[in-house]
Amino acid sequence: MRQAGPREYALPLVSCACGSLRRAARAATHLYDQELRGTGINTAQFGLLQALAKAGPVTQGRLGSLLALDSTTLSRTLRPLEAKRWIRCEPGKDRRERQLELTGAGRSQLDRATPPWQRAQRRLKERFGSERWEGLLAELAAVAAAAREA
Repeated sequence: MRQAGPREYALPLVSCACGSLRRAARAATHLYDQELRGTGINTAQFGLLQALAKAGPVTQGRLGSLLALDSTTLSRTLRPLEAKRWIRCEPGKDRRERQLELTGAGRSQLDRATPPWQRAQRRLKERFGSERWEGLLAELAAVAAAAREA
């Protein structure tokens, strides 16, 4: 597939890093949500299940920190996953802490949603350019780290 050149993008460049990142995130989320349609899960939920699969049992605070999500957003996204029994939420060491864990049903849902997620990933990678892909992922991780440290 032909890659888009810089002049082919329909949207103007924005000099604000935050605005540019948010616009890119919205466009990417739309693509991934299109592929995930029909799986019963959206991109945000998929990301949480994927993170829990990799992290194993983890506190809600630690998960929020790993994903750079505030507690309100994280709680709102976790609620339907818990209702569907895809995750288990247990009390932590104190009343404010919750321990999160992926359930067997959650693992099955993640397995069902992974092929559509991979299609979205492949579509974006092909359009963006394979040679630039790894650099993009590294730069995005660096931006997240820099923003946390700023």
